[in-house]
Amino acid sequence: MNINALTEQYIDSLKGLIEIDIIYGSKRDVLLRGSFCSPIEGTETDILNRISALSGKSEVISIEPRVVIRVQLPGEIKPNRMPWLNIILFVLTLFSTIIVGAGNAGVDFITEPDLFWTDPLKIILAGIPFSFSLLGILLFHEFGHYIASRIHGVKVTLPYFIPFPNLIGTMGAVIRSKSPFITRKQLFDVGAAGPLSGMVIAVPVVIWGLTHPNFIPETADLTGSFYLGDSLLFSFISMFSHPPTPEGYIAVLSPVAFAGWVGLLVTMINLLPIGQLDGGHILYAMFGRRQHKIAYITLLALVALSFLWVGWIIWALLGLFVLKPPHPPTVLDDLPIDKRRMVIGYLCILVFILCFIPTPFIAF
Repeated sequence: MNINALTEQYIDSLKGLIEIDIIYGSKRDVLLRGSFCSPIEGTETDILNRISALSGKSEVISIEPRVVIRVQLPGEIKPNRMPWLNIILFVLTLFSTIIVGAGNAGVDFITEPDLFWTDPLKIILAGIPFSFSLLGILLFHEFGHYIASRIHGVKVTLPYFIPFPNLIGTMGAVIRSKSPFITRKQLFDVGAAGPLSGMVIAVPVVIWGLTHPNFIPETADLTGSFYLGDSLLFSFISMFSHPPTPEGYIAVLSPVAFAGWVGLLVTMINLLPIGQLDGGHILYAMFGRRQHKIAYITLLALVALSFLWVGWIIWALLGLFVLKPPHPPTVLDDLPIDKRRMVIGYLCILVFILCFIPTPFIAF
């Protein structure tokens, strides 16, 4: 029996008791949402009496304000398989960030490609500070999402890291959700857990990196270098963490400080209140469909900011065509989040403001 046939059995058995209005489906399970037909509402017992003899594993998740029933296909539970793709992508990302970190540390393997064969340990040791710092931030961020999802029973994959030959060696990491969010409370907790967990690592990394800068002579050739824009948070930490610069030298960010800066940038981008980004989850959980207007206003703001940094137009296009501005509703969308979560939500908005960088990169 496939999931469609099983779903029809459950809908037929519930006729007269529950009017099903929405079905959320996957290959092995579905969520049925509806309302009791009678003005005098039924009970969970009434539902179980109708469906207990049917095949499959069923669970009544809610009866108020809507009835929600989860139905799973019968069959043996398959043992967990080794997540080889996740592991391979992480190893490749580790390699790519070590290569980038080595370049930031002054190990010029581009003009000296023989280093890969004659002294690979030199590249590895030079790249580890940047790589481990950045991947630590990304790991805490993604596993914040993963752990919150598991606590709430939301099915998600392990993180998929994305190696990429850019200035930081990666395009970050993603987690795919394999089941819908039942309530806005679930949505909020999963959305907020990532950026707040990442900040737990990013802030100490920034502090340590800024207290250990690199000093180079004022006469050094900086052709091909990049100026990094400052966020309010990075500037504030720098005021108290940066040691004095010796005469005749200029201070440049250490690889660890650069990793921390990237971590704050990644957190800020994830908190944009657009569609499937963390900020979209958080804003929808807080304000419901008002998030849609905020998302479109944000896209217009990114287009305006693209006159300062062309990269914002790319994010505006991604937000419009890939991430989609409006966030989809949860199954029980009428249930608001509590005041404590609203306070945490405003804290996330504050984190976004403190980490925002109008012009992240400027070439010399």
